[in-house]
Amino acid sequence: MPDLPALTDIHNYYVLNTHITFDVQPFSSEQRLSWFKDRSDGGRYRIVVAEGCDAVLLGYAATGRFRAKDAYDTTVEISVACRPEAAGRGLGTALYTALFELIAGQDVHRIVVGIAQPNPASNALHRKFGFTAIGTFSEVGRKFGRYWDVMWMERPYRLAVPMR
Repeated sequence: MPDLPALTDIHNYYVLNTHITFDVQPFSSEQRLSWFKDRSDGGRYRIVVAEGCDAVLLGYAATGRFRAKDAYDTTVEISVACRPEAAGRGLGTALYTALFELIAGQDVHRIVVGIAQPNPASNALHRKFGFTAIGTFSEVGRKFGRYWDVMWMERPYRLAVPMR
């Protein structure tokens, strides 16, 4: 768990400075421990990290439980976050590529993501990976004194292959 403080720092940047996460209070590493452990089962719930040449953690991507009911078990929710100075360099693409490879062979049917709007970079990244918009929840999160929409996107884990 040596990456946990850096993972927490990255998340806390977005908590304090953006509407991208609806968390409103920063976390300590201890408070994020269960989040980390939930994504370290070696199965469908995973986390991957990217480090720079100086061993500084630059970003992460993760899958987690979508809902706590058993019928949702084959659906995972995905997320990605990078240090602000590492954004826009293809790191999200590399992280998602590695994460999708890690969960290959797991019992995953559907991948979903909720993206606070506006967020054109995240929208584009997810479209690049075959996600399609399925709807927007309007004004469901209040942060920084205003309400924010969340666009939900989904994709099958294995994109359909055209039939011959």
